[in-house]
Amino acid sequence: MQPRLKHAALFLAMTLQGCSLAPTYTTPTLDLPTHYREQSSDGPWHSAQPADQLSSQWWRVYQDARLNSLQEQLLKANPDLAAALAHFDGAQAYASQLHAGLFPQLTASGQPLRQRQSDNRPLRGTTQPSVYNSNTAGFALNFDLDLWGKIRNQVAAGDARAQASADDLAVARLSLQRQLTSLYVQLDGLDAQRRILSRSLDDYSQALQLTRSRYQGQIASELDLTRAQSQLAEAEAQLDDIRAQRNLTEHALGELVGEPASNFQLAASEQTLNLPDQPRTLPSTLLQRRPDIAAAERRVFAANAAIGVAKAAWYPDFSLTGLLGGQTQGSGNLLAASNRFWALGPLISLPIFDGGRLDGQERQARAEFEEASAHYRGQVLHAVREVEDNLAQLRDLQQESLDEQAAANASEHTQVIATHSYEAGAVSYLDVVTAQTAALQAQRQVQALRTRQLQASVGLLTALGGGWQG
Repeated sequence: MQPRLKHAALFLAMTLQGCSLAPTYTTPTLDLPTHYREQSSDGPWHSAQPADQLSSQWWRVYQDARLNSLQEQLLKANPDLAAALAHFDGAQAYASQLHAGLFPQLTASGQPLRQRQSDNRPLRGTTQPSVYNSNTAGFALNFDLDLWGKIRNQVAAGDARAQASADDLAVARLSLQRQLTSLYVQLDGLDAQRRILSRSLDDYSQALQLTRSRYQGQIASELDLTRAQSQLAEAEAQLDDIRAQRNLTEHALGELVGEPASNFQLAASEQTLNLPDQPRTLPSTLLQRRPDIAAAERRVFAANAAIGVAKAAWYPDFSLTGLLGGQTQGSGNLLAASNRFWALGPLISLPIFDGGRLDGQERQARAEFEEASAHYRGQVLHAVREVEDNLAQLRDLQQESLDEQAAANASEHTQVIATHSYEAGAVSYLDVVTAQTAALQAQRQVQALRTRQLQASVGLLTALGGGWQG
């Protein structure tokens, strides 16, 4: 070959090495608002891209040492998280396998044999021995030139899937942390309900003693006495129900932190969790830090690269092969010139007829890209809805709590008036029971609303990917 032709061929090969048949990748577009409807934003909306996660300890905004300890235990002992970590390790290992295709493959082999050939072997010479030794050792080289970017797109898709698997691990971690925090908030609310009911039981017990004394003194009727007894028993039943709910919640917490429910126990808390202050504005760009959105975007990228792999299968596959070694008949130096063998040359493979297999593979790759793109858009819409839902919950529950607190204050005042009036003989005990029941319900509702506010704050923190501060 002339020098100019050699140079031209080398230039063409180097040019084709940078060729890729994958479509130019762009993140799927979605017509999104520039701010949240439930709360104005301080910046425009941006599409999701893989980004650094927010604070990995977002639950510390609740300033509860026991919650912090449980979260640390979850990260160490939760079996679901361990399974997600193993899946991520497997995805990384698979991506490293794909990277090996970018490099020449060199193998060494050795084969010492003692063999016998058939006496009736076709074309066997009369001087050939029936039993002989054959020692072979050598090296084999294979290198795919990847002129159409098939291997490079496989590597790109594998890397993207490994990144998506890392995001899946973050999704699993965030989901479990949310479950634990939500259960802890629920446990905190049940403890607060227990304290409210315990105080009411003390009041009801004193009221029953007063009514019994008045009944024995023939001041109150038996009807008043049975009403006081019924009210006390009903409050005790409600307290029993709180205990039952708390046991179930405690069991669920034990499972999350990797402990058998039989061994796990949390003492009742005497203080309620603090509701974290919410910033006045939430930038929509924080949504791009959600690991589920980042994982969906990486899978779109991988599907786009897979189209390039499917298209490259239509084109000739060029590879270089080489052999170098030695072979003897049982004795002698394998490296001697007379015992050496070698081979070097290109290998070209071109599909001619496959019954529509390649066409089906390309159509499948394009369909999977459309599926991944649709899933990404759906994930973004779902994320926006989660943020809007929790913003609306926090806003509406705040106003509801203020109204309910006013009702609780009025009910408590009514209870005091009814009790004093009954002691003075101005009203029947039915008025006392009615006032006490209304006051208890109002107090419990105030606490239930606070628990719902805390749950909504957990939802907002996780809906934004783990908080609102980097």
